[in-house]
Amino acid sequence: MGFLLAESAIFDPDFEIKKLTMQKHLFLGVEAIGQGAIDGGMSGVYAYPGTPSTEITEFIQDHPLAEERNIHRKWSANEKTAFETALGMSYAGKRAISCMKHVGLNVAADAFINAAMTGVNGGLILTVADDPSMHSSQNEQDSRFYGKFAMVPILEPSSQQEAYDMAREGFALSELTKVPVMLRITTRMAHSRAGVECSEVLDENQLSMPADPRQFILLPAIARRKYKGLLQSQDLFLKLSEESKYNRYEEGADTSLGIVACGIAYNYLMEHYPNGTCPFPVVKISQYPLPEKLIKRLNQECDELLILEEGAPMVEESLKGFFANGTPVKGRLDGTLPRDGELNPDLIAKALGKEFFQGYEIPEVVANRPPALCQGCGHQDAYVAMNEALADYTKGRVFSDIGCYTLGALPPYETIYSCVDMGASITMAKGAADAGLIPSVAMIGDSTFAHSGITGLLDAVNEKSSITIVISDNESVSMTGGQDSSALGKIESICIGVGVDPAHIHTIVPLRKNHEEMVRLFRQEFAYEGVSVIIPRRECIQRASSRKRNQK
Repeated sequence: MGFLLAESAIFDPDFEIKKLTMQKHLFLGVEAIGQGAIDGGMSGVYAYPGTPSTEITEFIQDHPLAEERNIHRKWSANEKTAFETALGMSYAGKRAISCMKHVGLNVAADAFINAAMTGVNGGLILTVADDPSMHSSQNEQDSRFYGKFAMVPILEPSSQQEAYDMAREGFALSELTKVPVMLRITTRMAHSRAGVECSEVLDENQLSMPADPRQFILLPAIARRKYKGLLQSQDLFLKLSEESKYNRYEEGADTSLGIVACGIAYNYLMEHYPNGTCPFPVVKISQYPLPEKLIKRLNQECDELLILEEGAPMVEESLKGFFANGTPVKGRLDGTLPRDGELNPDLIAKALGKEFFQGYEIPEVVANRPPALCQGCGHQDAYVAMNEALADYTKGRVFSDIGCYTLGALPPYETIYSCVDMGASITMAKGAADAGLIPSVAMIGDSTFAHSGITGLLDAVNEKSSITIVISDNESVSMTGGQDSSALGKIESICIGVGVDPAHIHTIVPLRKNHEEMVRLFRQEFAYEGVSVIIPRRECIQRASSRKRNQK
């Protein structure tokens, strides 16, 4: 369990969970958010696994108080269903948190943007974890733009303590502002540890219906009124930001430079000043919209500004057109800081003109070790068989998706030729078939199929597309920790229900002893002029090993 119990909890059977408050705990940022949400009176967490956000939900799932209170903590089929379900809990007056990574917010964006218009009843927090440098993602994306687009308050912690406090207090902020609140973190905040002092555990909200029975109905006439209300609320959001304890102006004797430090970038900045005093004036920002009064004061007092923010230059772009006096604004846009990748203390030292350690040159003898499928993984056997069956065709016919099996793009397999977003394998294969590429093959995992592959399959069935869909089923969301797939035990039934001919739905165990049968099956269905589904099914080898250890 991620939850750190005090010694008294281990030896005293009458230990009460609430006695864990007001103690220091060594929490990851994601654990601090999970603890804060529980302590803030949350009744449900709704999420789809995605690094670096996954452990928030896993922490809550393993938490004794979550079990005692019967807090909802099951995984959702995708991020859209997660946020919509959390909105439903808010409708009923209770507090909910929805967690996802940055690309997951693309999936949930429809519901999130419109929820800013409907508003909330119970407090609702959207926690989104961005992944600068793309450690486990297909793009760099700054979710603050979504929060700005939706015109809702954004919280961006600079420490694990703030992550805890923001999760705990974010529900009250949501209920005060009557809109969802975004809590935005990045990889380093998610996966680094620091001491966190917990506060009193709050009671859950009572069930209550919206005071306005039409609050959640976005018919045009109502939506126009709701949108005007959201616009009118911006003054309140700005006032709360300017009065927030998370935003502050720090005096500095040297006004040749003023610094705006957002979220974890403030932490990086202060690593260079262990006494806690920066020589330059600093505006620390951890709540948005931008606190205009603090920014204007910094501009008036300083000759030029340096903007430190993790992700895109959102604040920098805003401030370049903010000042009438033409104060120089430096940051990612002018090359003072790199435009891509994570910030770190060394990059900030360079921007400040300080000495910094550039690292050692890596000797040529040290070779990169590319990621690879686990030894014994069922995806391996499926790819070997597919390659043999595809040998009679030109290359470039297999469209793939997000999952462990994406490693099939690398040697020694080099089977797949696309990986764009969740569910795109089926729809891209259909589009290629529409263009005349036949056979056209989609390679998708069981969890990704449930996440956003089913609708593409429906399109293919409706148009009788000549595509073969390979659903490589390892019975879990293996890439992010082995959580249960929403499609577990249901794939064949889903395919039949969508309309695939049962005669062209095949299940096989991907093992070397079944190689010849897999090759025969692939060849047979590649030649079929219609929608066919092949399901190589074998439990993820890592999950199987973990299950066997637990059984022992």
